[in-house]
Amino acid sequence: MSKNEGKVAVVTGATGGIGFEVAKRLGKDGYTVVLNGIEDEVGAERVKELTAEGVTAEYMGFDVTKEEEVTANITAIGEKYGRIDVLVNNAGGLGGRSRFEEMTTDFYRFVMALNLDSVFFASRAAIPFLKKGAHPSIINYTSNAGWTAGGPGAGIYGTSKAGVHAITRALAKDLAEYGIRVNAVSPGTIDTPFHAQIKATKPEVFASWANNIMLGRLGQPEDVAGVVSFLASEDASFVTAETIQIGGGQALGI
Repeated sequence: MSKNEGKVAVVTGATGGIGFEVAKRLGKDGYTVVLNGIEDEVGAERVKELTAEGVTAEYMGFDVTKEEEVTANITAIGEKYGRIDVLVNNAGGLGGRSRFEEMTTDFYRFVMALNLDSVFFASRAAIPFLKKGAHPSIINYTSNAGWTAGGPGAGIYGTSKAGVHAITRALAKDLAEYGIRVNAVSPGTIDTPFHAQIKATKPEVFASWANNIMLGRLGQPEDVAGVVSFLASEDASFVTAETIQIGGGQALGI
């Protein structure tokens, strides 16, 4: 019997890319995994895939930028299982590109909601159930853009991810008395559908990105999943308020 049997992990944005690999890894680790997304048909397919691999999984469709949806669904998960042991705030994204002079308030609010509000909404709703978990933790996603402020047009993405870096540490301070750890991962360039457009239209540019990574290759979703698995585990029981770079040394440049 897995030592994680009976434990519950919630992974937002888990119907593809890094999120799905994280959900699969936690499922293989023995957790019951609740996948969140906004594409219900895809979510149902992902649950079938995981079930076929022996993972206990279910899908909950809700939009992480909508406060009421997040609160209602996270609460429903917690009440169904009586606990939440791991919350992985994986959902997020660039949201598009816009320079500040032309940036609409709606675009600004959308990117902040997608990357920062979502972490706040999900974490707040999960805390009462994390308190009932075993070795509970929250794992967030920041980015190099949180330090570099992002490339042209990605400034508000960088701003939102800097917020995630700060809220990770703030939550860690706030929740330490309950034994709830809060950490973040900062993936570098990971080969996922996130980069599908440039991979299809400018394959030479996509391939060249590996030249800026010390280890000489792009990351794979499994590279992130392994670190999330560690942070969720008892092996990381004395790790909190940390951000782990998963970029093959990319953050240092070459």
